[in-house]
Amino acid sequence: MRVSAKADYAVRAMVELAAAGSEGEPRKGELIANAQDIPMPFLENILSELRQQGLVQSRRGAEGGYWLSRLPQEVTIAEVIRAVEGPLASVRGRPPDELAYSGAAGPLQQVWMALRGNISDVLDRVTLADVVSGTLPAAVTEPLDRTRPGP
Repeated sequence: MRVSAKADYAVRAMVELAAAGSEGEPRKGELIANAQDIPMPFLENILSELRQQGLVQSRRGAEGGYWLSRLPQEVTIAEVIRAVEGPLASVRGRPPDELAYSGAAGPLQQVWMALRGNISDVLDRVTLADVVSGTLPAAVTEPLDRTRPGP
């Protein structure tokens, strides 16, 4: 899976909003951009998409800014990526279950469907609150333990 700059920036912006807490104070786009080293014009477009998808709310003016529409523990990384990129896994822009291969390549559809399922298994389990707290679900960290080299 390739994570685009747009998806990475969107997730980082949402984590920044989640880390800001629930003081009820909107967070200025400039503060988010500076904290996460995201170009401001790019961030404005991303925040606009996240607002259109119902993940953030905003208010204009001196007291304005952005805040999460839901609690951080209710928003998954998968939702954020889907909001700005669409489906998590596609092949040539199509969902894997719509593909058909012939001959020796026939089983590839199942490979792509399994890949989509595995990506979803990870990203649908991790919430913004998990990232902010640094406590990721065991289903995410256990595979990491298997890939680390031993002593």
